[in-house]
Amino acid sequence: MSARRRLRAALTAVAVAALAGCVALPTSGPVTAGDGEVREPEGIVVLAQGPQADAGPAEIVEGFLLAGAAEVTGDFAVAREFLVGQAREEWDPTAGAVVATTRQFEVTGDAQVNVEVSVEGKLDPGGRFTETSADARESLRFELVEDADGHWRIAHAPDGLLLTPANLDQQYRPVKLWFLTPDADMLVPEVRWFSQRSLQTAVVKALLAGPSPWLRDSVRTAVPAGVELEPEAVLLEGGVAEVSLQPAQAVQEADRGLLLAQLEASLRPLGVASVQVRAGGVVLRSGAQTLPTAPPRGELEVLTGGRVVTLTDGQVTPVEDLAPVDGAAPQALAHGAGGVHVALADPGTLVTVAAPGQVREVLASGTALAAPSVDRHGWVWTARSPTAAPLVAARPGGPVVDVTGDWLAGRTVQALRVSPDGTRVAVVSAGADGVTLDVAGVVRDEAGAPLRLGQQPVRVGAQAVPTTSVVWVDEVTLAVLAEDEAGTVPVLVPLSASSSPLPAVAGAVALAAERGDRTLHVVTSEGELLRYDGRTWVAVPGVAGVTGAAFPG
Repeated sequence: MSARRRLRAALTAVAVAALAGCVALPTSGPVTAGDGEVREPEGIVVLAQGPQADAGPAEIVEGFLLAGAAEVTGDFAVAREFLVGQAREEWDPTAGAVVATTRQFEVTGDAQVNVEVSVEGKLDPGGRFTETSADARESLRFELVEDADGHWRIAHAPDGLLLTPANLDQQYRPVKLWFLTPDADMLVPEVRWFSQRSLQTAVVKALLAGPSPWLRDSVRTAVPAGVELEPEAVLLEGGVAEVSLQPAQAVQEADRGLLLAQLEASLRPLGVASVQVRAGGVVLRSGAQTLPTAPPRGELEVLTGGRVVTLTDGQVTPVEDLAPVDGAAPQALAHGAGGVHVALADPGTLVTVAAPGQVREVLASGTALAAPSVDRHGWVWTARSPTAAPLVAARPGGPVVDVTGDWLAGRTVQALRVSPDGTRVAVVSAGADGVTLDVAGVVRDEAGAPLRLGQQPVRVGAQAVPTTSVVWVDEVTLAVLAEDEAGTVPVLVPLSASSSPLPAVAGAVALAAERGDRTLHVVTSEGELLRYDGRTWVAVPGVAGVTGAAFPG
């Protein structure tokens, strides 16, 4: 665990201990009936304070930063009291935010203050959070002048806000915007952070604007081009959100079922039971189409002694319709759509796991192949390294294609995993900037065959140093094996939040997961299979000599 996380954990423990002294369960008095309603906590309200009359330059800057962080859900009127002249009009608090764990103020002369901060992440104006490396620091410069009354005020301030992690959690909310797979069979999420102020309105406007550039070519939306929220407010009454969209003709000609599916899925976690869409004053009467957000749950399968087995109540059951994997070192099992099963027969040979009596098929070969991933269209992915086109996708009995991406030039791919919806791929690769974890869109043809990767991947998990295994824990969270001072550590990596390490596992070599961190499994170099129980890793009984484990994907 990094020093930054240890500090946050210690501060949290102190806060909890302090609160414990003020709160206790009643042990006497009458028993009264409640109303049975569970209410969502409203969070902590922090009131902004204006400048103090005798404050020096550093105190003015500190007060300005605190006021800005407290007014995320307001109009920043108090924060502007710290500014003077054109700065009051020019400062843009909506230009994004720096999320910092520590800050140091340095007065460099009478009229300038520098603020050095340890950065945990950044929030762009569109609500996209990017985690920064563990040693990231930034310097913010403020210029001050004395006003006519002799009070220090800020004449120049950097745009945006400076937040603590607590400010982010209290003042913002992460929301999944839901788009569509190209075949419109599933919903695909993108997480953005929004101010708690006018939350439903902000979410609808972002959904209408469409997905971020890195995802744009890999998904579709039922929102017609140019459609806007008019008036610019979502009205919520009795759990029904009223959304008025223009131009009316474009909205009325859209696929209403898909449009409502996107709106309802995006708004439902915000207290919305249903959505009523108006176009030119006419209510769209169609109901939302029911779409899944993930494929059906699958079964954990394990490769041991070259055989594929399942585990039921500690009992090992061979999968009878699959022959043993024939190879020098069978490993890295994967299975998915259409009953496709594949594995590495040795580190350089990717083969199908055939039925008894059938001949296996070699899908890819090379000096070192990445553990395979099977997408929902039945394509098997791996990576050859180092090559000009490291990613390879193949279908048993079908073609083999190189999946190119300009951003992979000069990089060696160590691990990959396609998302359950098939629209994104997580890639661990090594290059001149070290080992990184990126998520890119997958561009496909009309039949679902992969063509290329999106050109603008999003880098995630910057505080981890990933190694050779990555899996999807849910539709917006990855798990990766990483190295730190504790050894090999599984790390949970949200696509739009800070990563968090789990307990270290000695000799961990591979991960498996389906939906939720309680489905996480680790394979060790000693052939153990461990399961995460929410606190620690426990051995899965009844199986040994494990060389691969996989849920579908």
